[in-house]
Amino acid sequence: MADPTNHNQAGEVAPSTVDKQAPSVAEEHAPSTDSPEATDLPTANAPDPKAANSEDNPNAAKPAAASPKREKPAAAAATGEKPAAAAKAAKKEKAPSVEDKPFVEFIEQDYLPALQKAITQQGVQDLQVSFAKQKVPITGFESAEECWQIIGSWKETGQRQFNLYFPEEDIQGKKGFSCNEGKKPSTLESFLIDERKITLDLLVYGLVQRLGGQKWLGIN
Repeated sequence: MADPTNHNQAGEVAPSTVDKQAPSVAEEHAPSTDSPEATDLPTANAPDPKAANSEDNPNAAKPAAASPKREKPAAAAATGEKPAAAAKAAKKEKAPSVEDKPFVEFIEQDYLPALQKAITQQGVQDLQVSFAKQKVPITGFESAEECWQIIGSWKETGQRQFNLYFPEEDIQGKKGFSCNEGKKPSTLESFLIDERKITLDLLVYGLVQRLGGQKWLGIN
C-alpha cells in the first residue's frame, strides 16, 4: 500500500489556520459601512473620564463659576428696608410747623408780628401790641393767679384796648378775650372754642374778626 503523500514532500504549502481565520476576524472588527458604531478600541484623543483635573486632562469639563451675590446698600441692610422704601419714608418727613414751637417763642416770634400786620392793614395806624404775664384786668374777677396775655391798644390815648388770654400757656388750650374803651373790661369771653386745631392763621383771623365785630376796624 502506497504511503500518503506529504505536502512538504510534494512541494505544496499547507494552508495556515491563521489565514483561514483572518477574514472572519477582520469582518468582526471592521466598522460597518451602513451606520457608525462605537467600538471598544481606545483612541488617542478621547479624554479619560476619570481624569477630572484640568492639569491632567485639558479636555475635562470645568465647573460653572458661581455668580457673585449682590450686596444690599449699608443703609438699607441696617434698617431692613428696601432703598425705594427708605427714600419714600425720608420724603414723608416734614419740617416742624411754627405751631410746634414753645408757647412763648411762638407768640413773640410769629403771632405778634402777624397780628400787628393784619390789624394795620385794616386801617389802624397807631396800634401798640405787647405780651406779658399778669392778672386778668376784669372787674369782679377774683383771681390771684397771673396768665399770659396779649394786650393791644390804639386811638392815640389808648382808649381802645383788647386782651387775649392764654391761661394754659398753650395755643391749643383754653383762651379768653375782653375789650374796653377807656375803662376796665366787665366781661370775659371764650375765644375760638369750637376749633379742633389752632393755627397761626386762625389765631390772627379770629382776633381780627372779633375786633371787626366790635366796629373798631376800618372806617369805624
